[in-house]
Amino acid sequence: MSSFSNRTFDEIEIGTTVTVSRRVTQTDVEALALVSGDVDPFHLEADENPATDMVAKAVGAEALVSGLLSRRLPGPGTTILEQDLRFEGSVAVGDELVGTVTAREKRAADHVIVFDCQVSRGAVDLVSGSVTVAAPTARITYNDVATPELILRHNDAFAKILRRCEGIPPVRCAIVHPCDRDSLLGAVEAAKRGLIEPVLVGPEDKIRAVALGQGVDLSPYRIISTEHSHEAAEKAVALARAGEVEALMKGSLHTDELMAAVVPSATGLRTARRVSHVFIMDVPAYPRMLLVTDAAINIAPCARDKADIVQNAIELAHVLGIEQPRVAILAAVETVNPDMQATVDAAMLCKMADRGQITGGVLDGPLGFDNAISEEAARTKKIVSPVAGKADILLVPDLEAGNMVAKQLQYLAGADSAGIVLGTRVPIVLTSRADSVRTRLASTAVMKLVAHARRVPAPAIDK
Repeated sequence: MSSFSNRTFDEIEIGTTVTVSRRVTQTDVEALALVSGDVDPFHLEADENPATDMVAKAVGAEALVSGLLSRRLPGPGTTILEQDLRFEGSVAVGDELVGTVTAREKRAADHVIVFDCQVSRGAVDLVSGSVTVAAPTARITYNDVATPELILRHNDAFAKILRRCEGIPPVRCAIVHPCDRDSLLGAVEAAKRGLIEPVLVGPEDKIRAVALGQGVDLSPYRIISTEHSHEAAEKAVALARAGEVEALMKGSLHTDELMAAVVPSATGLRTARRVSHVFIMDVPAYPRMLLVTDAAINIAPCARDKADIVQNAIELAHVLGIEQPRVAILAAVETVNPDMQATVDAAMLCKMADRGQITGGVLDGPLGFDNAISEEAARTKKIVSPVAGKADILLVPDLEAGNMVAKQLQYLAGADSAGIVLGTRVPIVLTSRADSVRTRLASTAVMKLVAHARRVPAPAIDK
């Protein structure tokens, strides 16, 4: 919390100067990029993207000068009338900028002051020029002004996942029944980016009709023709069982139709592990990647099922570079209540982890959603835990709870989400018609990393 008092027109003399310093942060860059619309879908880093250098430079100039004038000199009540600023060079996240404003000219008739303005980085002058303002004539004090918290993308998990795929050969992936625009173009785009080598499985005439309508050349891709979507699902699963493809991606058929071919023990892709789904969430206000499981396959899992579900998620976290993921086992309360099965399951799972029946992560529960992801909430409730407030994985009580958590993060918190099916012989992507290009590519990238990890150990992720 801060307080700001202004200096009136009469109190400011020619030559009055104020100087402040500010270190450029990633949030500074993201904030102006968001306002200007200069946002790359996958990279927003000043050290990699020349366009962001210009964004960072603008942050260090107009934002720093504007902040000096509106908060320090003259301060609250100031109106900027005109500016004549010249920009030279560029800055990067982490640079220390020094801004100075000096009163050069006063006009009493309209209470106007012209300020000389300068922003420098060390000995380099980045910004110079003047700003003309209408100065306040009465004392104004803003007491207890809270600096607004910018809810921006703290982590950009998907950019890290996509970068992690660089240098890895494409994964041969069966696209099951790609008979609409989105499913076919999504696969083609993923192929162009080197994520997959698609094998198109479905009615060939329908696939070619969609391609013709969208102007897509299918000559680089193998097509396996089937009579209908049921046969497409069965054929794709057979290809995976035979080792001809390393992954599956759902096309324009229903999820139940594909999974009906996946789950049979004799002909499908089941393993000894329970099949489960994981949402990989890129939540703007959360400082790390967040995995939510299971919100798509297991309706009401028991404790034994949850042990497999959480183990699948832990192993996925390892593939994504989280060395020791923190698993929050969610319930409505933080204490074990025999009348609330979710709390009993949480206690059982934690003890199973203590005894080595679940490995590779740190488990704690039951935890409420608030104290799983908020350290402040955990402190308020006096919860001492290595997981509380810092969860990497949220294990939900059942599918309905998981579905609500994931969709609330998407639609209320602005999260992007990728998804993957695990516990099968090959990873499976269940796309949705509502998926954006970014989401489809992120899901495909996760699938590629999982398939690759089954060949060789995955590389270290950027911290």
